[in-house]
Amino acid sequence: MTSRRVLLYHPGQAEAYARLVRAPRRAISLDVCSTPAEAAARMADTEILYAWKFPSHLLARASRLRWIQAMGAGVEEFFVPDLPPRVIVTRATGMFGAWMAEYTLGWCTWVTQRMEAFREAQHERRWRALDPEPLHGRTLAIVGLGDIGRQIARAGAALGMRVIGVSRSGRPQRGLAAVYRPSSLARALRQADFAVSVLPLTEETRGLIGEAELRAMKPTAWLLNIGRGAVIQEPALVRALGEKWIAGGILDVFDTEPLPPDHPLWALPNVVITPHIAGPSVPAEIAPVFNANLRRYLAGQRLRFVVDRARGY
Repeated sequence: MTSRRVLLYHPGQAEAYARLVRAPRRAISLDVCSTPAEAAARMADTEILYAWKFPSHLLARASRLRWIQAMGAGVEEFFVPDLPPRVIVTRATGMFGAWMAEYTLGWCTWVTQRMEAFREAQHERRWRALDPEPLHGRTLAIVGLGDIGRQIARAGAALGMRVIGVSRSGRPQRGLAAVYRPSSLARALRQADFAVSVLPLTEETRGLIGEAELRAMKPTAWLLNIGRGAVIQEPALVRALGEKWIAGGILDVFDTEPLPPDHPLWALPNVVITPHIAGPSVPAEIAPVFNANLRRYLAGQRLRFVVDRARGY
């Protein structure tokens, strides 16, 4: 039996991912790469690509490529003109929701518990009598109700928050007070004390949140973006935060990453910037998804978590 050529690519943890690959003996030949140059030398023979932050221009060289398994939930980097229609793209799913729910509710609590004010008072050795504010009873608007959004909704409801959402269909969901279509996004944001975007980046979602949507929000509201940076129009976001249309932002994703040192968001006191870590890809959590799909692929079975190219997720 001819072994299938697998290219595993990760800029920082390629060996860690490689140690967790499980396949029948001699069923695959594994190339482990961490630089574009290494990957370029092996692309022509690659049938299966298992990758994160892959240099997409190399896909033009992959004449034998049949399947891409992304190491994350986002897959927009692979949908380039050079990707042939025959190539199946699958994503990692099921492990990010818990991480991102903790991130979201952790930062919401950071706001309501006034942690920054207490830390500043501590540094000043000042006893500051300042009451926290309740998180329960506040409205959490979740823009994007996929697997991750639903887990955030459950976590928010468990803490007594009123949870509403925005989804493609607008269908009601258990545990949510209301669900709106994207056409009613401003209506949902108008109610929010905290709004979190977990949307993937597609042609439909790019720039979905702009000036009109940001101006619809309360001046006391906080906006969290843990999906994709380009879903929010960045110039409008900078104005909204700088001119206090909203109280503040917790931002994990951006149009350009890493965020350039001279970007105005760095200087805004009502902004928290984190380096795209809300839903980390952990090798031990991603590996079971790849290994299960690899067994299916070798057996000629239908793969799980196949991305719909028309939708982009």
